[in-house]
Formats: sequence, C-alpha cells, structure tokens
Amino acid sequence: MLLNDDFSRRALAHAGRLEWMPSPAKGVDRRMLFRIGGEKARATSIVRYAAGSRFPHHEHPGGEEFLVLDGVFQDESGDFPAGSYVRNPPGTGHAPGSGDGCVIFVKLWQFKQGDRERIVRLPGEGRSGGLSDTVTSSTTLFEGAYERVMLEDWRANADIEFANPQGLELLVIDGSLTEAGDTLERWSWLRLPQGQMFRARVGDRGAKVWHKAARLLHDDVCSFDQAEDEGPAR
Repeated sequence: MLLNDDFSRRALAHAGRLEWMPSPAKGVDRRMLFRIGGEKARATSIVRYAAGSRFPHHEHPGGEEFLVLDGVFQDESGDFPAGSYVRNPPGTGHAPGSGDGCVIFVKLWQFKQGDRERIVRLPGEGRSGGLSDTVTSSTTLFEGAYERVMLEDWRANADIEFANPQGLELLVIDGSLTEAGDTLERWSWLRLPQGQMFRARVGDRGAKVWHKAARLLHDDVCSFDQAEDEGPAR
C-alpha cells in the first residue's frame, strides 16, 4: 500500500473525518495518514484501542514514536495518559494495550539506524521553549541531530510563520488553523516538503499542535524489510 508516499509534495489528511479501519488485533482500529507497505509498513497513523484491547508482544526493528491523544495507553513499562510522548528506538519491543481505551498518534519505521535512545515525556514534562505574542505554551519533547519535536499552544487568531529548511510534520491536537486555504481541525495532519515555508492563521479558539522539524525520511533511516520478524503495523 502506498499512501502520501511522495515526500516532495505537501500532504494533508483530516484524520477526524476518516473511517476507522480494523487492524489484525481485535478492538484496535486505525486511520492511516502515511504508509509504505502492508501490515508491516513504514507508517504514520492514528490508532484507537477499545477498552481491554491489546496487541501481542512484538519487536520494533525500525523504532516507534507515539503521542497519546486520549485515554491511557499501557504496556509493560507503565501507563501513559493523554499528552504522553514516547520514542521506543529500534530493537525495542512491547505488548501495547489499554484497559479503559485510548487513542494514539504513532509513527513506525522512521528512526535513524543509529538512534538507540528511549525517550519518555509524561504530560507536562520536557524543556520549556520560548513564548511570544503568538505562542502561549511551548515544550520541546525531543531534540537530537537534525530533529526537533515540539508541543505548543498557539494564540487565537494569531498569524504563525516559520521557515522549513528540513521538512515539517504537524498534527492539530485541539482547536483549528488555516494553512494554504485549508482549515485544519482536531486530528488534521499536515506534512510539508523541505524548503516550503509554513504560514497559518489560527482559529478563534486557538490551537494546540504537535510538530516535528526533520528530514521527512532520514538518509540513514532503518532499512525496511517486510520479512522482518515484527508484529503488525498500526
């Protein structure tokens, strides 16, 4: 399956409007945003766990990065409530699930080959970023070589503009904004190619956004082989 696989073009998906598609695990459904591959895939998705649902234990040879959007995500390492951000590097594994149900934004097989640092940011954790007339809250969730991940609140009716020298990916968590004539609402996902300036007008209720500045596909991204022994992609 190929979905939004052309990294040279702007990609936009309104995930809140998409149908939930079943995964191989009972009670786990997904809304696909980006995908190269089948059940084992380089993928970005929004995934919903029904109460009591769980994947069997599996490995992540290509790494896994996720943000909890609603409810409490759980695995052997603990409970992760809404607002938690986790990077499970290549070579890690777990049996994810949720006792009461949850929704996560997740990226698979998009780590650099040499990235071996596990990152866990529970709600409120991370380094504070700079504030301005347009940004009322700013938290750096992760910053490494050629990659920076932010969680920010943007003021209502503000004009937001910043350069994009590497590539940009953004998810609207709450509120809304308008970019390139399109209104992005809750769970809208945007990806801009390297060099395309980001310009947006925030809606009347403001906006909470997750965004990443990085190469859209690292030069040394983990080699993807569908024959790898890995659990189903989400």
